[in-house]
Amino acid sequence: MTESVLIVDGMALLFRGYFASAYGGYIRRTSAGVPTNAVYGFTRYLLDAIRKFKPGYVVCCWDTPVKPFRTELYPAYKGNRPEAPDDLLPQFGLVRHVTDGLGIPNVELRGYEADDCIGTLAKRFADDREVYIVSGDHDLLQLVGPRTRVVLLKKGFGQYAVYDPETLLEEKQLRPEQIVDLKGLTGDASDNYPGVKGIGEKTAVKLLLEHDSIDGIIGNLDSLSGSVRKKIEADLDMLHLCRDLATIRCDVPLDCELDGCRWEPDEAVLRSKFLELEFESLMKEASGLLARIG
Repeated sequence: MTESVLIVDGMALLFRGYFASAYGGYIRRTSAGVPTNAVYGFTRYLLDAIRKFKPGYVVCCWDTPVKPFRTELYPAYKGNRPEAPDDLLPQFGLVRHVTDGLGIPNVELRGYEADDCIGTLAKRFADDREVYIVSGDHDLLQLVGPRTRVVLLKKGFGQYAVYDPETLLEEKQLRPEQIVDLKGLTGDASDNYPGVKGIGEKTAVKLLLEHDSIDGIIGNLDSLSGSVRKKIEADLDMLHLCRDLATIRCDVPLDCELDGCRWEPDEAVLRSKFLELEFESLMKEASGLLARIG
């Protein structure tokens, strides 16, 4: 059986790791006072995903501090995001120590988002491998394909929702490419773009089921109810813009090939990193995984 590829949405796992403990008021720290709760949570999620999906290759994608090209299209894009908590800031660098120790390449590119890097690598690797994308971001469902599964973290550690084309159609009533059109119609509050004012998800799904796509909807405006037609006509430019903002780019010029993503961590290096961060309990979990692939 051909070994699969695990593509990790680093920011999604890191933020989830931080808030999973911070909400309860607990910030894990080293004996020197360095905050590590986000990195610890990230590492737990990562090791569990590797244990669950047993990939032969692993790669981790990240956002960069530079504003993405989408802000040039729409300056308010993600403009509602608060600044990262002070306890999280030093952990953006620390988490790379863990991925380096695990022998996992970190992929990012100025001007693009982690989603674009994920989409590009998924398209590249799915030519001859099964690809699993681990995240908490539903936007990535547009990347689902015959050989690409999107794995969304659910509430409760180690719980996942795994989407292939059939599962997506059954649960969401939509094909992967229709996820983009759904976002174009409804917008995305977390990314701060509005879609068509007055069009919610229920109406948007109904329109897509009837007309297949945004282009199909626009080509059949005369068949829509008067109120829906007026809303779409009033926001046509925004509709097209939001569809563009929602589209994950799968042609990012990344210098990352499959051979460089083979998961062959060095236990001595990993042990050194984990001891530095005082992750003794996680070292036991990692050692167990390494023993299986050794």
